[in-house]
Amino acid sequence: MLEQSLRQNFQGDILFDRFSRGRYSTDASIYQMMPVGVVAPRTREDVEAALYAARTAGVPVTGRGGGTSQCGQTVNSGLIVDNARHFNGILEIDVENRRAVVEPGVVLDELNRALKPHGLWYPVDVSTASRATIGGMAANNSCGGRSLRYGTMRDNVISIEAVMHDGTVATFGEVDLARAQGNTPYDLLAADMLALGAENAALIEARFPKLKRRVGGYNLDALVRNGHAPNMAHLLVGSEGTLAYFTKIELKLWPVVGKKVMGVCHFPTFYQAMDATQHLVKTNPLSVELVDATMIGLSRQIPMFRPTIDKVVKGDPAAVLLVEFDEGSPEANAAKLRDLHQAMADLGFDWAQSGSKWGGVIDVEDQRLQGQVAEVRKSGLNIMMSMKQEGKPVSFVEDCAVELKDLAAYTERLTGIFERHDTSGTWYAHASVGCLHVRPILNMKAGEDVAKMRSIAEEAFDLVAEYKGSHSGEHGDGIVRSEFHEKMFGSEITDAFLKVKDRFDPKRRFNPGKIVEAPKMDDRTLFRFGPDYAVKPLKTAFDWSAWPGAGGGFQGAIEMCNNNGACRKLEGGAMCPSYRATRNERDVTRGRANSLRLAISGQLGEDALTSDEMMETMKFCVSCKACKRECPTGVDMAKMKVEVLAACAQKHGLSLHEKLVAHMPDYAPYASRVPWLLNMRNKVPGLAKVLEKPTGFAASRQLPHWSSNPFRDAEAQDADPDVILFADIFNRYFEPENLRAAVRVLRAGGKRVAVATDGGAKPLDSGRTYFATGLIDKARATGQRLVDALAPHVAAGRPIVGLEPSCLLTLRDEIPALIPGDTTTKIAAAAKMLEEYIAEATEAGTFHLDLHPVGARVMLHGHCHQKAHDVVPAIRRTLDLLPNTEVEMIESSCCGMAGAFGYGVDTEAVSRKMGELTLFPAVRAAASETIVVADGTSCRHQIADGTNREAIHVVRLLDQALTQPRTTETTA
Repeated sequence: MLEQSLRQNFQGDILFDRFSRGRYSTDASIYQMMPVGVVAPRTREDVEAALYAARTAGVPVTGRGGGTSQCGQTVNSGLIVDNARHFNGILEIDVENRRAVVEPGVVLDELNRALKPHGLWYPVDVSTASRATIGGMAANNSCGGRSLRYGTMRDNVISIEAVMHDGTVATFGEVDLARAQGNTPYDLLAADMLALGAENAALIEARFPKLKRRVGGYNLDALVRNGHAPNMAHLLVGSEGTLAYFTKIELKLWPVVGKKVMGVCHFPTFYQAMDATQHLVKTNPLSVELVDATMIGLSRQIPMFRPTIDKVVKGDPAAVLLVEFDEGSPEANAAKLRDLHQAMADLGFDWAQSGSKWGGVIDVEDQRLQGQVAEVRKSGLNIMMSMKQEGKPVSFVEDCAVELKDLAAYTERLTGIFERHDTSGTWYAHASVGCLHVRPILNMKAGEDVAKMRSIAEEAFDLVAEYKGSHSGEHGDGIVRSEFHEKMFGSEITDAFLKVKDRFDPKRRFNPGKIVEAPKMDDRTLFRFGPDYAVKPLKTAFDWSAWPGAGGGFQGAIEMCNNNGACRKLEGGAMCPSYRATRNERDVTRGRANSLRLAISGQLGEDALTSDEMMETMKFCVSCKACKRECPTGVDMAKMKVEVLAACAQKHGLSLHEKLVAHMPDYAPYASRVPWLLNMRNKVPGLAKVLEKPTGFAASRQLPHWSSNPFRDAEAQDADPDVILFADIFNRYFEPENLRAAVRVLRAGGKRVAVATDGGAKPLDSGRTYFATGLIDKARATGQRLVDALAPHVAAGRPIVGLEPSCLLTLRDEIPALIPGDTTTKIAAAAKMLEEYIAEATEAGTFHLDLHPVGARVMLHGHCHQKAHDVVPAIRRTLDLLPNTEVEMIESSCCGMAGAFGYGVDTEAVSRKMGELTLFPAVRAAASETIVVADGTSCRHQIADGTNREAIHVVRLLDQALTQPRTTETTA
């Protein structure tokens, strides 16, 4: 009934299938509730239509933004309304009055990008800014790292337009006391709320914690007339979607932060760091953020963060405090840093001391490095969650807040509670406002650990109450904390909360079970890993033994996704390119991981892993591997997709299109003998269209051109070689000039070169096309043949060098996971991209190229796998060898071609959309004389198709620089 009603006049997305519902059944908490359906509205009219349909059907509604709530706020059994996909416009930016009006689904980072040219920003800078929506932040009363200066969402929301329980649309804002006797539904509601505030004013004054970080319950204090006009919008802020449905939010803006400075204060004990905070805030900083020793250690294990930690952390402190200043000028900032050094000295800390007096300040004035430090801090939660074990840091007491004078004692006593329950927690975040995030390590699949959680929560909240603190200091109430409101506020205040709910939502249409009338926080029927959660044995292809669970650890690898949503970022890094193109939860790493977890645990029906719905879920994954590097918990969706493809190939076989992709290494030697025949497809008018349906290759695409002179192994077989060149099938048969250039460049650098071969008629191959289509047995046999051929060279100390990232880097990634052992581990260590080899050997003094200028400007696009394996810096270092050449890095995600992805009939449009995000515009805007460099065969073809510009492999540029005549130098 509900679905049919929606389809009559709803313009957005309507999703009632089992996979979509499953993807929206979780947030970043421990909870899971399967909704009846999901809609993604495009307009306010869509929202009203959805609410009307749900109201008529008697189904409650839960609004959702980024889906990253940590307390279960955005999970429920009714209709989920996803604002983030379409309902995300910026409606007004009023620069003069420093205000903006937005739809609830706009992402904070997107808003701030739009505000930056005006010198403004919205300063509630939550760590999830790349995916947190303004609507979700308002519903949660989010805070951010700089709330010491800017306050919380409540302090920065002016008004909210919302749909009420009966369908009435009203604007909630400051109450005009002169109009308080009006007869509109909103006026009557406001009058009742003011009366409730007046009635409970004394209780509110007595029971509400006097802290910046109090977000628990309803903001009844917003209704009290204590020198300012009551604001009904501030009652909605923090209400977690339980009172009305937001459709428009008016925000207060601030001038952008200038050039900041940071002091990294080191402490020998955690207690001393906590005790020092109350003194350091007297220097009037922008923020004071904590990072403890556990997080420092975990960050050092993550390649993305290790260089940053090495630059700003001295020795092995028990904790560091990141103290930021923004005083408007370099001189004033420098003075603040001096104040900070003096404050630390006054506390007795000195680098020259030892033991309890060792410590001091590392100044960080470089803006880029500050940003990197901030990224480590913002990733704190996800860094903690990167533990590859059944027990994980669990969110339930992680953002309690106390006064700074009590912070050291409180954290010490809470640590004692953890220890009594045989667990521990990692501390980080907002020391400046007494709100530290801490998550004890527990296994939510184990009943005894669930019991521990309950006991810890009760003891912790008793402790918070003793210090007159707040049990909910930032992340909201949801399912985790709502049941504890009476303990924290008393029965009279919780009765008042219930009166608010009764008046706003008498029929419980908005997000029931949150703030009032909540279930028990340890009700396991609401858990992601419920009491009946189980995964049957699985046969998998790769080695997943680093994780626990079925499938040799495949289960544990999937369960690493904690729904933090880092994959939903829209700029920066490369993850997740398909989501950036579609904005569809199905097409983001998190959505795929949730689908896999539900499928292998039997929650999506029989054979869900090999179903058509699962193939649709994986269809737009381009196996870019960005998640391998950028997902803070290490979800490797590229390899997980191979497992799905392998299971599907075994059950269903391959289509003709998939066979043509998979078996290219098998037929390429024969095709290269008649290249003119295969190239006819691109040349004969109409032939591509005729072949489109049977082959699955889009007629709008030019397929790679088969060379009439493919590269042969015999072209480079120097005796006693220094370097082994891995000639991949793509460069071998389509662009052999790249391999020939590589041979010339390596020899010019003084190296003897031999092409990797085992003497067989068929050239060696990485198995890339077999992995891409799920033919695991073929991939294993091909990989084993390559390993056998390379092993003697690696044993002799010879590096393996390649040109095509997707092929060469298979030696570091898929092949060791498919054929684990000492041999493949050694080969992985020896396998290098050409640029890596050149940069390292040049820096070691064992390689030298005499290069001449070839162009003033080079624009570089990095292949996804190069980014995933952190190879791009080596390309920059190699290009820096070119004299008089400026190199610009294109800040792009995946180019969108991704092997055969961009050629597919049903994926070609999304492929082009990926290219249009940043890559195509950047290349089109480049001057005609700019040289575009891209190492990936797919990348070069995508750039040619999308921009009509030729991109070349870096080795071709080096080769040109070798052969270019010297320019005649003149002197004035």
